[in-house]
Parts: sequence; structure tokens; C-alpha cells
Amino acid sequence: MGELSHRRRMLVLAICCMSLLLVSLDNTVLNVALPSMRGDLHASVSGMQWTIDAYTLVLASLLMLAGSTADRVGRRRTFQAGLVIFTVGSALCSLAPSLGALVGFRMVQAVGGSMLNPVAMSIITNTFTEPRERARAIGAWGGVVGISMAAGPIIGGLMVESVGWRSIFWINLPLGIAALVLTVRYVPESRAPAPRRADPVGQVLVIAVLGLLTYAIIEAPNRGWSSPLILTCAALSAAALAGLIHYERRRTEPLIDVRFFHSAPFSGATVVAVSAFAAFGGFLFMNTLYLQDVRGLSALGAGLWILPMALMCFLCAPLSGRLVGTYGPRLPLVLAGVTTTASGVLFAVFDAEATDALLLLGFVLFGIGFGLVNAPITNTAVSGMPRSQAGVAAAVASTSRQVGTSLGVAVIGAVLATGAASAAATAGHAAPARAAAEFVAAARPAWWIIAGCGALILLLGVVTTGRWAEGTTRHAAALFEEGAPTGQTSARSRR
Repeated sequence: MGELSHRRRMLVLAICCMSLLLVSLDNTVLNVALPSMRGDLHASVSGMQWTIDAYTLVLASLLMLAGSTADRVGRRRTFQAGLVIFTVGSALCSLAPSLGALVGFRMVQAVGGSMLNPVAMSIITNTFTEPRERARAIGAWGGVVGISMAAGPIIGGLMVESVGWRSIFWINLPLGIAALVLTVRYVPESRAPAPRRADPVGQVLVIAVLGLLTYAIIEAPNRGWSSPLILTCAALSAAALAGLIHYERRRTEPLIDVRFFHSAPFSGATVVAVSAFAAFGGFLFMNTLYLQDVRGLSALGAGLWILPMALMCFLCAPLSGRLVGTYGPRLPLVLAGVTTTASGVLFAVFDAEATDALLLLGFVLFGIGFGLVNAPITNTAVSGMPRSQAGVAAAVASTSRQVGTSLGVAVIGAVLATGAASAAATAGHAAPARAAAEFVAAARPAWWIIAGCGALILLLGVVTTGRWAEGTTRHAAALFEEGAPTGQTSARSRR
């Protein structure tokens, strides 16, 4: 790909950001609509968990495949296919006659979504080659998440109340078509010089690990944690993980290349992404139920309460990009860890739900933390790695985000269901004060989990950003340049 003019690079960035807006807006709008969807489709809390996790699981399972496929067959071509599938899937979701159909159509959406964000990030990485300019571009990219968080709850609330929950999927249709037309016109095609071959065995094992684990977590409160089915799913997930690690270490061109994880910043960014998005997924899911089922707010009212968090994310995301470009990733990661931990502790220790002021403060703190964390994750994942591996590196970071969201929704939902009958059940049969008290008690362990995620972000922000960590990144990049096979020495690989 030849050098593009500044104007053309900005157009490419805008088109890639449009694809992120599609996926991010879909998630934030959907969260506000959950109670309305649950009533219309007669679904349980676990059913609502599946409308989110069916999407994020498929997305997480296919992101690595999409990244390597884009490097091989062409990033623009893959990106275009993703836009078409995602838009068609959105139209199908709006027509879903039942919960099962909705979950299935969400999986169709996810197949398209898997071809968007990691491929778009790869396009950005190959378009913006100067480190500081790339960091700022990634900051702008992260700002789109803030825009979607700010606009999503309001748009979703308005559409749910005025037209119905099905209309939330209509938003994707004009955006998807516009992004497709602009991609054809302005985005140049690019490929990796030496892309990986397909890895079907690794792909199946990834699906097994994520699917079985999430099923066990979501269904355990209903079937019992000691249920033979739940224990079997958990054991099979662990066995699939062990098999995946063993198999991938021996492949010359694996789906998940462990050479990336020789870089401490890359490994840290992966864990930070899982932690941050687990906290985010659980935070949104829990507060959507609380605001509408316990406080009795409308979809729009709940959206207005979430707005302060979204605005903080919107303001802090581009600031984080500038901080990374100027000072490196440590400062935004440390600040993100502190504020996320403070938010969790505020709810767990001081019962922030008790007063409007504390609840608002908790939302603001969490928004600051989540806004600051995105840019250092993405920048760290792709920085220092060969540009030829940009698609796969970006896909690992995106996969980590989706895995985190899936686990966050699954774990937080399971904690709520185990700790109490759930806010949805108690709100209809108990006095409002009692329902609120039961929800707060059930949610306290979940808030400690979120606080723990923040503490882990803080720790990794300090440990994986020093000189030692930078040295491990250079070592990992050298492994790719030498062509050393995954998990083996060069000498052994030549036998």
C-alpha cells in the first residue's frame, strides 16, 4: 500500500471508526432494551444474558480467524464482507419472532462483526505508520466507543419507548450501507506479505473453550453448580484449553501464536482487555436491571442515568490516546485501574445505590476508567510487532475484549442469580425498598469482582510498561523476524 495523503488517511480512519460505531452502538442500545425484550419474548435473566453472550462468544471465537483471513485474502475485501453480513444480521434481528430466533440472528451479526473491528484496526495500523500519529488515530478510534456509549442509551431509550425494541436494530442498516459504499471508494486493499494458513483444529478448540465455559457459568444458577451437565461442560472446556495450548505450540502457523505472548506488554494488554471489558459488560448488565427493574425507570430514564458514565468515556478516550502518544501507556493504565477500583469499592462498601449522588459518582468514576483503558490496550497490542502481523495482533486484542465482555455478563449474571432470586423476580413481588435492599445485597460480590478487575489493571499497568517489558517486546518481534516456530527452538523445528 503506497503512501496516502493526509486527507485520504483521515477518510480511511473515519470509515474504520464507522464500523466500530456500528458494533459498539449495537451493544449499548441493546443493553437499555433488555427489560423490554425480556417482557415481550417472555425470557428469563439467563435468556437476556444469552442475547449478549451469543453475540460476543461468536465474535470472540472468529476474530482470530478473521484477522488471519484478512491478512491473507485482503483486508478491504474481508471488511466489506463483514459489513454486508452484519447489516443483514441486524435486519434479521429486528424480525425475530422468539428468543431462540433472536439469539440465532445475533450470532449471524457476530459473524459479520468479527470481520470489522480487528480488520479495521489492521487497516489503521497499516495506514498510520508513524508511532505518535498512530497512537492519536487509535485514540480517535477509542473515542468512537465513547460516542456510542453516550448516544446509545439515549437513542435506545427513545426508540424502545416510541417504536419498540425491534427498532434498535434498524439503526445499523443506513450506517452499514454507508460504510460499505465509502469502503469501496476510499479504502485501499492491503495484505500481509506472509500470512498464516487456516487452522481449523485450533478454531474448533477455541469455540469449544469459550462456548462450554460460558454455558456452564450462565446456566449454573438454574441447574445447580454441582449439576453433572455443568461439571461436564466445565471439565470439557478445561480439556479443550489444554488441547489448544498443546496443539498450537506445535503448529508452524497457528491460529494463536504464542510468540506474541513473549512480549510482556502484549500479554499484559491481553489480560487488561479481558479485565476491563469483563468489568464493563458486568457493569452495564447489572445497572440496566437495577435502574429499570428495581428503580422502575423507563428505558429512556435508565439511558439518562448511564449518560454520565458514557460522557466520561467519550471525553477520556481521546485524552488517553494523547497520553499514550506523549508519555506511553503506563499513566492511562494506572489512572484507569485506580478509578475502576474506586468505582467498585464505592458500590461494594458504601452502597452507592443508596443515594443519587453516590450512584452518579460511581458511574462517573467507572466511565473515566473505561475511557482511559482502551487506547493503551490497542496501541500496546500492535506496537513493536511486525506490520505483517498487524491483523493477527489486533485480532488478539479484540478477542480479549469480547472474551472479557462474555465472561463479565456471564459471571455477574450468575452472581446476581445465586445471591438472590434476581432483581427481576423480587421487583414484582416485594415492596420497592425490600427489592432494592435484596438487589444491593446480591450485587455486592459482583462489585468486588469489578473492583478486583480494576486492581489487576493497575498492577499490570505498572509491571508491564517499564524498560524490562520493552525488552521483551523487542525479543518477541525478533522471533517473528527469525521465523522461529511457535513454542519451539529453531534447531528443533528444522529436524
